[in-house]
Amino acid sequence: MKTIEVVAAIIKQDDKILVTRRGYGEFADMWEFPGGKVEPHETREAALIREIKEELELDITISQYLTTIDYDYPTFHLTMHCFISNIVGGELRLNAHNDAKWITIDELDSLPWVPADVLVVNELKGLSCI
Repeated sequence: MKTIEVVAAIIKQDDKILVTRRGYGEFADMWEFPGGKVEPHETREAALIREIKEELELDITISQYLTTIDYDYPTFHLTMHCFISNIVGGELRLNAHNDAKWITIDELDSLPWVPADVLVVNELKGLSCI
């Protein structure tokens, strides 16, 4: 089974987290933490900064590593490295998603999540740093 390595941003602002809804593919209209694939010879942090700029036109700084999630989809294995991040510039534009919103930790369970992101949601609910 092929492995895909991706990065995801848990973008915080005050007591809220930015979440995005997929606009395409098998999991269209499900919620996820934005990010994308790590390119060869690219650090995870550089990949995340690039992906958020491409997908959301936002500039971010990474404040801390959160977790790495491993999840088996039917046709591939996903390894997702998650980082707590903050916006430092740009203006939100949805280039790869059909919606985005700011939610609190208490609202995480109210959304239909892409399967691997459910594991990130569970990690976040156990934290006090958000």
